[in-house]
Amino acid sequence: MLLTAQTPAGHCQPAAPGWLPETTAKLEGQIGAALDANGRARLVRGLRQVARFWRQSDGDAAAFEAFVRRHFAGDQAALDTLFNRLESNFEQLFGHLNKVSLELKAQAELDRGPILPFDEIFAGYDPAAHVTADFFDNGLAFVVLLNFPLKTLDECLAAGGKWSRRQWAEVRLAQRFSKRVPAEVNLAIARAGAEADQYIAEYNIWMHHLVDAQGQRLFPPKLRLISHWNLRDELKANYANPKDGLAKQRLIQQVMERIVTQTIPAVVINNPHVDWDPVANTVKPAASVDAEGPAPANLSISDAPEPDTRYQKLLNCFLAAKAMDPYSPLTPTMIARRFEEDRQIPERRVKEMLEQVLASPLRAQIAKLIEQRLGRPLEPFDIWYNGFVSPGQYTEAQLDEVVRRKYPAAEAYEKDMPNLLRRLGFSSERAKFLAEHIQVDASRGSGHAWGAAMRAEKAHLRTRVEKGGMNYKGFNIAVHENGHNVEQVCSLNLIDYYSLAGVPNNAFTEALAFVFQARDRELLGLAKPSAQAEALKTLNDFWATCEIAGVGLVDMAVWHWMYDRPNATPAELKAATLQIGKDVWNQHYARLFQRRDVVLLPVYSHLIQNFLYLPDYPIGHLISAQIEERIKRAGNLGVEFERMARTGNVTPDLWMQQAAGAPVGPEALLTATRSALEEVVAHTAK
Repeated sequence: MLLTAQTPAGHCQPAAPGWLPETTAKLEGQIGAALDANGRARLVRGLRQVARFWRQSDGDAAAFEAFVRRHFAGDQAALDTLFNRLESNFEQLFGHLNKVSLELKAQAELDRGPILPFDEIFAGYDPAAHVTADFFDNGLAFVVLLNFPLKTLDECLAAGGKWSRRQWAEVRLAQRFSKRVPAEVNLAIARAGAEADQYIAEYNIWMHHLVDAQGQRLFPPKLRLISHWNLRDELKANYANPKDGLAKQRLIQQVMERIVTQTIPAVVINNPHVDWDPVANTVKPAASVDAEGPAPANLSISDAPEPDTRYQKLLNCFLAAKAMDPYSPLTPTMIARRFEEDRQIPERRVKEMLEQVLASPLRAQIAKLIEQRLGRPLEPFDIWYNGFVSPGQYTEAQLDEVVRRKYPAAEAYEKDMPNLLRRLGFSSERAKFLAEHIQVDASRGSGHAWGAAMRAEKAHLRTRVEKGGMNYKGFNIAVHENGHNVEQVCSLNLIDYYSLAGVPNNAFTEALAFVFQARDRELLGLAKPSAQAEALKTLNDFWATCEIAGVGLVDMAVWHWMYDRPNATPAELKAATLQIGKDVWNQHYARLFQRRDVVLLPVYSHLIQNFLYLPDYPIGHLISAQIEERIKRAGNLGVEFERMARTGNVTPDLWMQQAAGAPVGPEALLTATRSALEEVVAHTAK
């Protein structure tokens, strides 16, 4: 009879056979007698690692013993052969599976026309879903666990600084099999993520069809903005608009709040055939036509709100992720997996770093400076204030025109990439190499970077290109994603061990992408910023970090709430998310903004589709400040960027110590902000 342990997720997890301790002890004595001390230690560790995941369906005591005797690499030569073969084969396997996944999602993610029902099925399919399960079933996972060390985060933090590159590669190799997750669980996670991605990718607001009580339109025709990215960026752009920028910003805030509270009429989402007054929340047939083609014949004009779809998608992602919990013994929740496996920074420490930034007295000083510059008290949407970034001699419309002329299509950006990389400080040879390993695609959504998983394939830069050409917002995003791509190429193609490819966590690739994004106007051939402009940019970075730190805290709290109430309904999750957003706002923002119970923080689309991703952004800002400090000292962005990216996937503190000389933390950002504030105040006094 197969013994099982019932799991909270409703799955049955086979129990370990009872004879394992006796059999492992026997093998330790018999095989270990012929080994030196190091070999015996490897054997003992490997036997325990295999026993942790061995099930009765894998075989009886005789099968277990035969497996160990056959596959334990007893000397260094055998271990080297095994390691090298695994490195090579895994690159081929995971590289090709990554390419397959990329192609299957292409219709859903790229600007290639309508998404048909079968496209949704392809996008939700994960071709790698069965790989780990297959490798446990055929024994290859046990071969790895028998011969290479599976380390916890605490062990990596305590001893990793003394490990060689090869030792680190062995640890990362073993971590591929730290969980034995059934294929159906992986497929369910992929499906929930794909459905959430598609929901977000199609969540556009046609801005010309926002009207006020008098029916006036503040936004130009054909302006289609995806939530939340483009809405936020349009809000930011209007700080440079003295005529009606404030009115536009207030209207965008109203739209964002309607999205978060799900009081947005369902009919206005991605629909240019209706006019919507977000304040009164009323809908009428469009009185101004800016859409191609007539309105659908069956279009129903209704004020009925979106039926908590946003929170249903989030709940689906949570439930899919939670189903993995019983199969992840070292990290038994998605929260633990995100922080201990993905970020490799304990959650407690992340929370402390974010709260340290939000508690800084520099915030109040900068808030007063912003109010002086605006000539009015702060309003809630001023969490996105970017007026410290000088518009220079160009307006947003002029920047749009500059970008459209340069990049009428995605191919034009790809062709220009070597020039852009040279301007960033990469040598001509390296710029050419990097550009040859990156392909640019026109994205259906706001854009993202998709790295290759084998050296023979290219990374993909996906950015939104409207029919008239790329606009400045699209270029800004493209430059950010280009930073991801360059990191992806360097940390894969220029790395010493395949198992060390990548960076410690998403925050590092975000930080490196910020380095590119901060120089977007220089890449357009505009003037390099002055010392005063650099100081203002630092204030802008600090203010942006404070904004996204709160968003990260909301994301963390929402996931804890879902774990505490796994049977919640979408309506209950919505109410909880709104309350969490208010609580974080009231604790960290209300005093500066003189407004309580604001619900803007949960507007980020990542909250819905990216499985507890948002804390990576504020951590990324902290890391970016440390990286920028190092680049300024060294004086060459290209050389330093490549050197850092080639460090690979070690722990965050070890990476940062090697890259910039100190562990991850907010000190560099706070120090730079303090100096920048002094510079700006002194300049203003003159």
